[in-house]
Amino acid sequence: MASLRQACEDGDRSPDSVTLIAVSKTRGADEVAALAALGQRQFAENYLQEALEKMDALAAHHLHWHFIGPIQSNKTREIASRFDWVHSLDRDKIARRLNDQRPAGLPPLNVCIQINVDDETSKAGVSLDQVAALAQLIHELPRLRLRGLMAIPRPDSKDRGRAAFRTLAMTLSSLGNTIPNLDTLSMGMSDDFDVAIEEGATHIRIGTALFGARPARQ
Repeated sequence: MASLRQACEDGDRSPDSVTLIAVSKTRGADEVAALAALGQRQFAENYLQEALEKMDALAAHHLHWHFIGPIQSNKTREIASRFDWVHSLDRDKIARRLNDQRPAGLPPLNVCIQINVDDETSKAGVSLDQVAALAQLIHELPRLRLRGLMAIPRPDSKDRGRAAFRTLAMTLSSLGNTIPNLDTLSMGMSDDFDVAIEEGATHIRIGTALFGARPARQ
């Protein structure tokens, strides 16, 4: 993606330091396969049943799957067994269930804590004052590997988004004083990934800029 390379250049970042995750929710398996044929391997889904259907249809492509949607307790077993990453972990109950249900034959599940960085009541994620306790709990669960933090700032302005991304980066740095090997800032989408990269994003979640405008969900 040329705009990703340009954003890395503008932010004095190596393109290799930023992982592009294609957000494929509501997209057909054929669209995912087309991107996979171009070399894209990281895909993200919000809805479990839709994701499982694509995983089965595209198993021969050996893709890496990221779950980025809200996590219900009755969905944790399949999320724990089928996904490589979870970016939207925000409750200790869900963390324990994912840990207990991660199959022993798989490596620990990579997880990010979702932070409600703008403190919006309508949005998922832990508050900033709760993140340290949740991070410590996850760090102690053997079948989970805490990688870092995720956030979805309010889309009203890039300046506000920049402040949110900067807060996320500072929070990760602070957590790193007590928890080792935190290396992931999952932040930035189609409209703001350039700012996110400037502020240290390691993983950006891109849908519209790759697939085009998303069809309405039925």
